[in-house]
Amino acid sequence: MSFSAWLPSLLRRGRYFFHVPLGSCQLQPLHHSWCQKKSTSAVQQNCVNSPTTNQTFKTPEDALSNLYSSEQQAVILQVLNTASERELSTIKLLRGRKSVSIIKHREKYGPFQNLQSLLNVPLFQYKTTVKVCNFILNPSEKGDRRERKIQDTRPAMRFIKPEIERERLETLDSIVSVVFGTRKIAWAHVDRNLAVHDWQQEECGRFMKGTYIPAVYLEEISSVVSKIPEADLYILEKNGLSAQNTNLFPITLHLRTVEAMLYALLQETFMQDGQHKVLSMARSTVGKHFGLMVGDSRTSGMDLVKQFLLQSVTQEQPRLSFPRNKVVCYRNLFSSVTQNRVEEMCDSLLQALAFYELLLNNTT
Repeated sequence: MSFSAWLPSLLRRGRYFFHVPLGSCQLQPLHHSWCQKKSTSAVQQNCVNSPTTNQTFKTPEDALSNLYSSEQQAVILQVLNTASERELSTIKLLRGRKSVSIIKHREKYGPFQNLQSLLNVPLFQYKTTVKVCNFILNPSEKGDRRERKIQDTRPAMRFIKPEIERERLETLDSIVSVVFGTRKIAWAHVDRNLAVHDWQQEECGRFMKGTYIPAVYLEEISSVVSKIPEADLYILEKNGLSAQNTNLFPITLHLRTVEAMLYALLQETFMQDGQHKVLSMARSTVGKHFGLMVGDSRTSGMDLVKQFLLQSVTQEQPRLSFPRNKVVCYRNLFSSVTQNRVEEMCDSLLQALAFYELLLNNTT
């Protein structure tokens, strides 16, 4: 969330709410300089120039107290005295060690009583303090939104497409991971606590038979979609088959067709709200996360899924939790007789777990 979004709630946390219209506090960037002259007894700082005040101050501390009105100072102090470390980090100049320094200084010495006391915080110099104060009074919505996009979506860009803001990832309740092959579509419904709510697959017997008839694909995929549970996001596996490989072109065409139809059928509200609910995750990303890659090829994760099922009944805090009444049924699916028929189902579960571990765990 941007600083502009935090600001109203920050100003309400104190005993008083300061009614300072931010639009009326249009401060131009303030630039100050002072020269130091050595005397026989001490170093005196003077010659401070301010293009906006036309006043001369003996020290930077004096300059700070004269740059802002009493109402503006109250707003700045209210924010710096009540904001959490996470909220402070939404201010570009306070990211990293500076926000930590403010919190530690507050805990050790109490709330800031005036702007001059900011100069006692480690890493805070005069120019930095002025820039921070100016930003609090005049947060640049456009610049803040652009910076947030660069900062928050970068981790998501590495693993999923299209891009999605970090705020949406932080508020997810559940996802459905979908993996499809030449004959089956499988899905795993998993919540943010890594509890499995639904995990199954459907046979699509008319896939890859004869010509690619659009009506057949629509009927088969619509039937599957009607059984997939509601979730905040739907994650589709992005297979790495190259369209340049002519030998695999029929399979590639099939997979792209299924992918496109799932995007359309699972995302009915896109035209109304413009929010992407269907994302693609590279198959190789999941393979690398679980150590299943051999060169450019991905090996089966069947043994890994069997291990997760065993942990769910033998460990107090398993990596994944399954409904108790379905564990035996799930384990039977992976018996030696039937295991070659549930590869997509296996992959859908691994993809869901990788999504949470790679993306959501990095937002906390």
